[in-house]
Amino acid sequence: MLVTLRDIRAVNDGNELPYPREQFYARDRRSVPAVRRFAAQSLRCWGLGDWDRADDMSLCVSELATNALLHGVPPGRGFLLRLRYDGGVVRVEVHDSGPGVPKIADEAFGEGGRGLVLVAALADKWGVCERELGKVVWAEFETSAAADVQLV
Repeated sequence: MLVTLRDIRAVNDGNELPYPREQFYARDRRSVPAVRRFAAQSLRCWGLGDWDRADDMSLCVSELATNALLHGVPPGRGFLLRLRYDGGVVRVEVHDSGPGVPKIADEAFGEGGRGLVLVAALADKWGVCERELGKVVWAEFETSAAADVQLV
């Protein structure tokens, strides 16, 4: 005789998907304020409207979008902003189809070159990933819940 125990746990308990939000933007300077509005709206949707790092994240979103427009989006194309919140980390990704890998300038700054310096200073992590066509520049911001977990 075969005897089995009944498991009443939810099948996907603990495997909740992150809360992703994404929007495609045209190669247009008006896209940068639109990106900031979308990021702020996303934070409100996730219950992070009053998050103490919202301004830091907004500045980084703006810088990454500006870099994509100036250096990463060929004429006639656009870029994708993808935001994800997993309950402990907000991840910002800007996908573009341009060549090259962005990096922090080693020399004294001229008119430009401060964007990635700001991202590196404000984000907990940042980096660049290759895509089939182009790249993804990303930044991550720990929420206070994630910081509390690390302190324990």
